[in-house]
Amino acid sequence: MAFNSIEFLIFLPTVYLLYRLLNLRLQNVMLLAASYLFYGWWDERFLFLIVLSTAIDFSSGIMIDEGKLTRRDRAKASAWTLLSAIAFLGINWQAPEWAAKFQNTVGWQYCGYVLGLVIAGNALYPLLAKLPKQRRRGVFLFISMAANLGLLGFFKYCNFFIDSAESVITSMGMHATDFRLDIVLPVGISFYTFQTMSYTIDIYRGHLKPTHRFLDFALFVSFFPQLVAGPIERATHLLPSILHERRIDWEQSMRGCFLILMGLFKKIGVADSVAIAVNSVYLTQGDVTQLDIIVATVLFAVQIYCDFSGYSDIARGCSKIMGIELMTNFKLPYVSRTPSEFWTRWHISLSSWLRDYLYIPLGGNRGNKFMVYRNLSLTMLLGGLWHGAAWNFVLWGAYQGAILCIYRLLGIGVRRAGQEEIGITIKQRILGMLNMIFFFGVTCYGWLLFRAVSFEQIVGFTGQLLTDWGSSSMHLTMRKPTLAGMLGVLVLIVYELTEYNLKDTCFYKRFPVPIRAGLYALMIFIIFMGTSNAPVQFIYFQF
Repeated sequence: MAFNSIEFLIFLPTVYLLYRLLNLRLQNVMLLAASYLFYGWWDERFLFLIVLSTAIDFSSGIMIDEGKLTRRDRAKASAWTLLSAIAFLGINWQAPEWAAKFQNTVGWQYCGYVLGLVIAGNALYPLLAKLPKQRRRGVFLFISMAANLGLLGFFKYCNFFIDSAESVITSMGMHATDFRLDIVLPVGISFYTFQTMSYTIDIYRGHLKPTHRFLDFALFVSFFPQLVAGPIERATHLLPSILHERRIDWEQSMRGCFLILMGLFKKIGVADSVAIAVNSVYLTQGDVTQLDIIVATVLFAVQIYCDFSGYSDIARGCSKIMGIELMTNFKLPYVSRTPSEFWTRWHISLSSWLRDYLYIPLGGNRGNKFMVYRNLSLTMLLGGLWHGAAWNFVLWGAYQGAILCIYRLLGIGVRRAGQEEIGITIKQRILGMLNMIFFFGVTCYGWLLFRAVSFEQIVGFTGQLLTDWGSSSMHLTMRKPTLAGMLGVLVLIVYELTEYNLKDTCFYKRFPVPIRAGLYALMIFIIFMGTSNAPVQFIYFQF
């Protein structure tokens, strides 16, 4: 179920109404059911991945910290997993033709796998519980990491490595058998996998105590606003909001509604509209010129920002009206002057996750310069691979690592996100603006790598940017939605520059009611101008 769909327009008010009528325990049960319905609306086959991840990490977290599972805890995890298998078997009965195509996922065979897993887990438990404390902690952390990374690796990267190996074999003049598997990428698997892994890692590090409330933990794993495209929450932040009583006031509800409106404005009014012009260049089979590439790439920078931050705004808004705070995922990233500042403003939940669970364990800023550059490069390379199983994402990650190292080597980047600019001269402000514009160009070339449909297109477009100074071939299709996008971009630029200068995310509340009403009406008008017949999927759903 997409945020920009008619179904969600019905789903959210229904959930909110039920939510306000129930007490805390029933609220969480209802939200869990709603979250499973929300995810299953796309593809109910892959709900079992969330169920398995929930059961494994719930049990592993308790074993890492306490060394034993009560019978009740074991019964919760086992029963939840088995009941999910029965539910999927019910799907098999209701849709035999559909299920026949996916017997390994929802048929009797899957139930056998689940039953075997539950029996094996309960049989091994007494043996693993007797291990020495430190060894036991390491074993259960390994079980959690192996299960989550194993599922992520199989569904997301298996065919990527098979295709890469076949390409190498073919390039050597040998015949390669097609071993490609018929795998569908589950929506949001990269997001909820990282979220659940952070739970067990934080328990292992002593930063968090495990919860024994299974349904509440299941809600933490699958909370619908941020389930499929983030923000990637930490249990230290989100779990207390789930476990404890929540209060909702009028101000909070209005702020949540504004975030939902802003998110829809960014997604439908801007991102989906400018996507038409972007696709007319990146998906064309004909010739394009340098100007086409530059304009389309700049528009893609706008598109991906509005698409992804729009999703995050809607997610935060939906959570806020229910009294749950999600972390801010974007803070005006295109005002950045250095790559290090950019990554404190762009996809903050992922960049902070990579910093805390990858970069710092690798050594972080400790050691000599070579080790620091190695750590930066490896972190960004894996960050690129996290985005997708394709070489252009690997190249994009390598590019991000390279510019981080270059800026660090040159000693550029003493200014950090949010730093006050008190006492800065006019000359310094002008230089700062020039740095901002230059780095935006550097960022846009990274988006070219990200958006390109093939390595050949990357090489071709890069060559044209360096050599071809011809006139535009008018591949940029300026249709009604695109024009709506241009108007939306202007409104967004004015809005975000005002926010940046005032350093107040709620500055609009300073305006009189008529001005605010006019702003809301303009945003809604642009949304309707850019609305197409069918909702356009959010870009980050593919990750």
